[in-house]
Amino acid sequence: MITLHHLNNSRSQRVLWLLEELGVPYEIRRYQRDPRTMLAPPELRAIHPLGKSPVITDGELTVAESGAIIEYLAGRYGEARLLPPAGTPERLRCTYWLHYAEGSAMPPLLLKLVFRRVRTAPAPFFVRPVARSIADKVERSFIDPQLKLHLDYLEGELGSGDWFVGDAFSAADIQLSFPLEAFVARGGLGGDYPRLAAFLQRIHARPAYQRALERGGEYRLGG
Repeated sequence: MITLHHLNNSRSQRVLWLLEELGVPYEIRRYQRDPRTMLAPPELRAIHPLGKSPVITDGELTVAESGAIIEYLAGRYGEARLLPPAGTPERLRCTYWLHYAEGSAMPPLLLKLVFRRVRTAPAPFFVRPVARSIADKVERSFIDPQLKLHLDYLEGELGSGDWFVGDAFSAADIQLSFPLEAFVARGGLGGDYPRLAAFLQRIHARPAYQRALERGGEYRLGG
């Protein structure tokens, strides 16, 4: 039996969605973030030494990292769905997006979150203006241009089709869902990117996505 170790408001939501798309039996073990620090609870370290989510166990096997989990589940249980055939250009493109989502798209989004918290974090009154000034400068000069660079790139790569790999919905679309939802929350994805906005509407309307929300509980990415 597959067990998803599910942390609220986290990347594990897209693994839950994948499991619903695959229609395989699974169970959820739930973990809650610390409301003050927003960190995962220490209990997750009993599953994986880094104490991060998502993590799945499948029998004796433990798999961490979203891209590895998605590739493993789609490859083992997808029955030729969600992953293009090995050795094809479509498979290479799918693999690229599985890595790009976390390796390239998420770092500037994480920096945006960190510097927003720097701006609002408690500090002595004489330190607050300096911290805010530094945060503003880093966002304007580096983070925001990087976010725009990635949004422009993704909008162009989606092209005139519905999905990121050819004409078919794939694991790449599931993997890209989290950074794109984070772009909405903190990265400027709005009306200037109609293709990406339409993509999000399509995935949010999928029955498996809706079932994942019902099973996973509240899913909200902080700004």
